Amino acid sequence: MPELPEVEALAGFLRERVVGHVVARVDVLAISALKTYDPPVTALGGLTVTGAARHGKFLDLDVDGLHLVIHLARAGWLRWRDEIPARPVRPGGKNPLALRVHLDDGSGFDLTEAGTKKGLAVYVVRDPDDVPGVASLGPDPLDESFTTGALAAIVNGKRSQIKGLLRDQKVIAGIGNAYSDEVLHVARMSPFKIASSLTEEDVAVLHEAIVATLRDAVERSRGLEAQDLKGEKKTGLRVHGRAGQKCPVCGDTVREVSFADSALQYCPTCQTGGKPLADRRMSRLLK
Repeated sequence: MPELPEVEALAGFLRERVVGHVVARVDVLAISALKTYDPPVTALGGLTVTGAARHGKFLDLDVDGLHLVIHLARAGWLRWRDEIPARPVRPGGKNPLALRVHLDDGSGFDLTEAGTKKGLAVYVVRDPDDVPGVASLGPDPLDESFTTGALAAIVNGKRSQIKGLLRDQKVIAGIGNAYSDEVLHVARMSPFKIASSLTEEDVAVLHEAIVATLRDAVERSRGLEAQDLKGEKKTGLRVHGRAGQKCPVCGDTVREVSFADSALQYCPTCQTGGKPLADRRMSRLLK
């Protein structure tokens, strides 16, 4: 799933490629991906793209005051095309194409989504806050207002595990499954640690880990082509997606805890005092 660093890089990529161009037309291939009808998507035709921004994991194209807001969900992606095929694409079947944006110079981009679980969402709105997911976002961790004190206020009294709290978009915007694993590894903190139990020192360490990890990922992704961002993310991860491999810090084996539709990875030596976390789903399977 694209998270803050990748979406930030996509916004920068689109600022270079589409700002100043006129939208020739927009083809919607997957009707289920389009979540709004007023204004209609056809209203974008003939308007000029004036900006590209990010709100958490949402990508936002300003098109002469209308906003094309995109959430790539788990398996969505943006694919740039220097030349868009003139022939219309037929919807349906196994075609992963959900939406195609044609620009005035013949270039454009596709929004695609792999797999059978569809979560890609596209909105055409007059204000980004008209998108419920944008309006409910928590603070952006790369904003100057996201201070150690702000994080302390967030965790205060929260009885949830810190891993889940970091992933909650209404609490902190932009961090998903992958970067929450990375942040907690950098902070040397158990993903099961209860948020309200964090000491003042814990909060300071976690805050530094959040900001440093995300800024580093953003810098690594800056200037890359859209097609290269997934590979950069994968190579830059230290524990997420690396179960069974050696921790790059201590050499211990990276472990995994599985859930119904996701999994987390962590290093026992770095994060849990050498003790493996209970994987209840795996235990049930073994029984």
